Amino acid sequence: MAGSYYYDVTTWPVGNPHTDIGEVINSIIADVKAHQIDTDNNGEGKPGATIYIPSGDYHLTTQVRIDISYLRIVGAGHGFVSSSIRFNTPKEDWDNLHEIWPGGSRILVDLPATNHSSEQEGAAFVVSRKGNPRISSVEFANFCIDGLHFIDDDSGNSDPENTYLNGKTGIYITDAQDSFRINGMGFVYLEHGIVIHDADALSIHDNFIAECGNCIELRGSGQASKITDNLIGAGYRGYSIFAENFGGLLITANNVFPRGASTVFFRNVSRSSITSNRFHAFYPGVIVLEKGCSENLIASNHIYRACEPWPPMKRYGNGLDDLYGIIRIEGNENSVISNHISDIVDEINIRPEGAAPVIIRLVRGTGNYIASNHIVATTEGNDHDEETDEGSCFSTQVEAVLATTKTHSIPVVAVHIDSGSSRNTVLDSGTESQVSLDVTVNAFRPTPSAPGIC
Repeated sequence: MAGSYYYDVTTWPVGNPHTDIGEVINSIIADVKAHQIDTDNNGEGKPGATIYIPSGDYHLTTQVRIDISYLRIVGAGHGFVSSSIRFNTPKEDWDNLHEIWPGGSRILVDLPATNHSSEQEGAAFVVSRKGNPRISSVEFANFCIDGLHFIDDDSGNSDPENTYLNGKTGIYITDAQDSFRINGMGFVYLEHGIVIHDADALSIHDNFIAECGNCIELRGSGQASKITDNLIGAGYRGYSIFAENFGGLLITANNVFPRGASTVFFRNVSRSSITSNRFHAFYPGVIVLEKGCSENLIASNHIYRACEPWPPMKRYGNGLDDLYGIIRIEGNENSVISNHISDIVDEINIRPEGAAPVIIRLVRGTGNYIASNHIVATTEGNDHDEETDEGSCFSTQVEAVLATTKTHSIPVVAVHIDSGSSRNTVLDSGTESQVSLDVTVNAFRPTPSAPGIC
């Protein structure tokens, strides 16, 4: 089929992209479908199209509905800037800011904000098509989806911009699909950044997904997909990365920062890998494997758990205490190998009071292998007597990350295996006094104690 299927939203004759880009994109998709009818015409078929979004601000009041394969929606830059820092800066200081709003190719999601709408109802982009073959090769690249504002949660805190709630979703995919790509995107101030059901050969790569209630959620089931080289940070209510009923998921080379309730949360996930990531979290439950997760590899990650240092967010948390575990596992034949885990918490912040925080907790399971993990457990190095600048989120967090002096060690349980779990192996991941397990049914080799380490 001869023809060029490259569209620019600013030159398309239907609608105004600056007041409702949803109407414009839906009209373009309708045009593609009108011109690409034959599934087989002498070996040619439906090549799809590219929709280009130049730099600029584009309000979206009509949900985009995608039901064709081979569609690429591409912009001129992800345009991320922190909305959280802006909304926690006094408004009288906004005149001193170089930029106030996100930029690049920015879509402003003007769908109604509510605590009660479904993720699909509040989504800027919905991909939905049933039947065979599965919808394939849809790509989102290099533009920003901005949820604009969060809303009050009726908690009485009168702090709406820090609730991570607004009923808005960036991309919502309802049905099984193949070889989708989400690359180079920016997502900000959405209750749900990306929600995908029944993914196969999915690539989520090199995105900036932050200050969203939840960042990446792989629902239903899926296989053979990857989440790589992203910068991610969810809110205290949700997940940075969530997956369920998945096999063959690769999570690697991501830099995930606070303040997600969990950094990676697996539910019934098998034969998947969490490797070579940097995870920074403010709460226990950084990596959670629940409901029969089996044969997964957690290896060579740097996991840094600290306490929230920025005053506007100190009152929030995920509700878990320090006995929950930084890594928590329910399942069989998983491997936790060669991770560096730093638990940097002052004694006054440990819950329950006086407890020894648990680093790796195996709640139930058999055949799990925990080996050669290096655990550092100390107090924080910052001076709590010094007054903190509420407006300087960056400097406050950098100071906390770099503070390695003025600390002392705190007692921890490096590995705790709950009763009823058997045939697990723990090697060189804690001294004899730091590991709690039943040695009659589990194998254990302690880390040799260096002088001054108990």
